[in-house]
Amino acid sequence: MKESSPLICVIDDESVIRQSLSALLRSAGLTVRAFSSAQEFLANPPAETLACLVVDIQLPGISGLDLQQELIRRGAQIPMIFITGYGDIPTSVRAIKAGAIEFLTKPFSDEDLLRAIDQAIDLDRQINQSKTRQARKRPYPEDELPSEIAFSGIVGRSAALRRVLKDVDTIAPTSATILIFGETGTGKELIVDAIHQRSRRRGKPLVRVNCSSIPKELFESEFFGHVKGAFTGAIKDRLGRFEAAEGGTLFLDEVGEIPVELQSKLLRVLQEKSYERVGEERERHADVRIIAATNRDLKKEVAEGRFREDLYYRLNVFQLKVAPLRNRPEDIPLLAKHFVDSSAKELGCPKPRLTEAGIKALQGYDWPGNVRELRNVIARAVIFAQGGVLDFDVPAFGSSADLTSLAPPDVDETGPGYLTDVEIRRREHQNLLVVLEKAGWKVKGAGGAAELLGVSPTTLFARMQKIGLKRPD
Repeated sequence: MKESSPLICVIDDESVIRQSLSALLRSAGLTVRAFSSAQEFLANPPAETLACLVVDIQLPGISGLDLQQELIRRGAQIPMIFITGYGDIPTSVRAIKAGAIEFLTKPFSDEDLLRAIDQAIDLDRQINQSKTRQARKRPYPEDELPSEIAFSGIVGRSAALRRVLKDVDTIAPTSATILIFGETGTGKELIVDAIHQRSRRRGKPLVRVNCSSIPKELFESEFFGHVKGAFTGAIKDRLGRFEAAEGGTLFLDEVGEIPVELQSKLLRVLQEKSYERVGEERERHADVRIIAATNRDLKKEVAEGRFREDLYYRLNVFQLKVAPLRNRPEDIPLLAKHFVDSSAKELGCPKPRLTEAGIKALQGYDWPGNVRELRNVIARAVIFAQGGVLDFDVPAFGSSADLTSLAPPDVDETGPGYLTDVEIRRREHQNLLVVLEKAGWKVKGAGGAAELLGVSPTTLFARMQKIGLKRPD
């Protein structure tokens, strides 16, 4: 996604000045909107966040100073730069006292205006950072949190989650076999609980099997049980998982992990609804509902010969897909509150404060470990908060680029020990070219050339324009 440039609005009643200023600012990589009067600006304010206003003092109708007072009255904190052809000292004093960044008298240099705009953008950033600090201190309004869905243990309100739970309500009362797809940590186990509790089998056992943890040699014994003496170490009869789940639900978690050579044994019991214990010839009936779950693409596994096609279709009678947490950020506030409450209680810690800034930090992370990772992060934060404000240990977007690989320009040790003006310009051109190529010709934002050089984007754009450095086609 292309990073948006700061928006600058120019207000001047002279069209030539509007056009020249707009061209200058756009060449510096800024987004510009121009207005011929304060009335036009107030009637059509930009929907985007405004970083700075460049305003002529002497405007028809509402003057620049009057516009400044009107914006202050409305509570708008917009950095302003005033320009005028009159150089009136008392007027400039009034403008500066009212909070203007700069007062420039026509004609002024491009560099002076760009420098003033840099200051305005920095001030706008400080204003936003101040608002963020205030948000960190302001408790998250729990009474504004939407009510969670009425499924025990399932917390959220997203459309994706609601669709799954609507399907759960539909399919749970039947005896249909269900296959649940979802990444690790998305809460597939809670969906299974919801299905079982809404089924006609809710008074019977719900037995869980982690298929990835069963050794090959113990597969039949684990699923179907064995009798005493059936093999070395079988010192007594043992119930299998199918028998333990009789009349209820058997949840086969990570079903895609079952070795392909053992899948036929599971397929047989699903097809014939019967099985025998290991070492016993007596056939036993399997009155069990099967729910399976996987984080694998079973169609791909079938195509590559790692999963039996007939077993796939036997399991995939009804399919549910649980969306990853990164696709349902609107669930994060409710989940965060839920985990803060439960973690404080379970860990015996004083309940800390959940802030708006904390929620935004959580929503800005993509959660590869999904809800399980969120719960663990919050538990750690609860411990360290000591009852104060929660600070979440999640990676921030973007990171500074590595500067160590920037090779210094060649130095001619046999030279006179100083650089001529021509050599300085050549070195500057060479250095800018190295940095721009390293940044992939990205000027603004994290890892951009301006950040690598430690200058503002507008300053870098001005330097590039000055030496005629353009991105090659």
